[in-house]
Amino acid sequence: MATATIPADPRDILLAPVISEKAYGLIEDNTYTFLVHPEANKTQIKIAVEQVFGVKVVNVNTLNRPGKRKRTRAGYGQRKSTKRAIVTLSADSKPIDIFGGAS
Repeated sequence: MATATIPADPRDILLAPVISEKAYGLIEDNTYTFLVHPEANKTQIKIAVEQVFGVKVVNVNTLNRPGKRKRTRAGYGQRKSTKRAIVTLSADSKPIDIFGGAS
């Protein structure tokens, strides 16, 4: 069985922020949602967020979302499975600008 290696660079662990209505509502509670590398664990995700954004992480929850089965002309296919991390920051941490506003 081949094991996948986890990237050493923290920017390769955090793939993208999740932009949804629910994730946007959680920002008010100092909680952010990211798509992460499928093999990353909670400790690696916490370290990556702290290094990339310079904030203090209090809690990390993860969930694996299986890819949906989709019908195509040639039969059935499947979307890619993803892993999400819901990261809660400490109350004294500065907010993360995930939308990259103009400065």
